[in-house]
Amino acid sequence: MRKQAQSRRKGFTLLEVLMVVAIIGLLAMFIVPNLFGAKDKAEVDLVQATVNKGLNGALDLYKAHLGSYPREEDGGLMALVEPPKDEESAKKWHGPYVDVKALKDSWGTEYVYEFPGKYNEQGYDLSSAGKDRQPGTDDDIVNWKKE
Repeated sequence: MRKQAQSRRKGFTLLEVLMVVAIIGLLAMFIVPNLFGAKDKAEVDLVQATVNKGLNGALDLYKAHLGSYPREEDGGLMALVEPPKDEESAKKWHGPYVDVKALKDSWGTEYVYEFPGKYNEQGYDLSSAGKDRQPGTDDDIVNWKKE
């Protein structure tokens, strides 16, 4: 009799294993979607921080050294990475001001930069097309107030 009782206690029953699998499955149903949502939110938060704060310092430093924010003819945002072609400006340039990777958003799309800005007339406009990579849609991230 004792051998039977001991042998029953050595392993898990099929019912116990199925219950554990079911509990793990239920937990996964609730946790996994939240993890993916957190990643999406983190990507958006990173781009918002870059558009509204992150590139500001580099652009302001460029302006302090060269007297103006980069223009289209200066190469736009690439002027933060590559020195100017003309010798006089090249002497004032103390870059690179950012890594070239910083010029793309979390989804691999280049930031849209315009100086002088249409919305920030005294400064520059900086934006990301967002996760859908289509400019002019609701998920765009911009450094001006949307109406």
